[in-house]
Amino acid sequence: MRPTHRLLCALVPIIAALGLFAAPTAQAQNHAGEFDHYLLALSWIPAYCAEDGDERDDPRCADDSAIGWAVHGLWPQHAGGDWPEYCTTNERNPSRRETADQADLFGASGAAWHQWNKHGRCTGLSSRNYYRLVRHAVDQIALPEVFEAITREFEIDPDVIEAAFIEANPDLTHDMLVTSCPGGEMVELRVCLTRDLEPRLCDAATLRRECRYDSTRLLPLR
Repeated sequence: MRPTHRLLCALVPIIAALGLFAAPTAQAQNHAGEFDHYLLALSWIPAYCAEDGDERDDPRCADDSAIGWAVHGLWPQHAGGDWPEYCTTNERNPSRRETADQADLFGASGAAWHQWNKHGRCTGLSSRNYYRLVRHAVDQIALPEVFEAITREFEIDPDVIEAAFIEANPDLTHDMLVTSCPGGEMVELRVCLTRDLEPRLCDAATLRRECRYDSTRLLPLR
């Protein structure tokens, strides 16, 4: 055996132990219909507009739109905190007309397509039924009215945001909600749901991704 081959054979168990070989499990999990529960992501639209929406000419970012919380997506999740993406499915892709019909929900037909392509495929549903499911999930969550009065930027504890959602939705608890605040700016609130869209406790790995700031910036409505 050549010296280089002997060295490689010696290194293989060490590399494997360190996890330096790509694990095949993530790809193996990307099968349509094989998931545990859902995560409903609600974006704070003023933050989304400042970050990305303005460049996309999202109509929800127009002056005087006065939109606060709105759906980002409904995402299949695996137990343990990871998730499938871009699954192979036998269901056909939505037509341009079908994605355009979802613009009121996602802000633009392109966003509707993206949510189907990345997440909807993994549900095992048709695109039409996936979009229906997203609407149903959003309709089941009451948006706190207090956020309709946000007319200036201010600092807010993420726990206060969760408390407002719990007050508006008594079936929710703090362990069912996860806030997202990259850089200290409140961007998103996510709700853990069963496959039947009932509130459920979030996995520990999901809760670890929660906003850790004591105070975050909340941008005002437009």
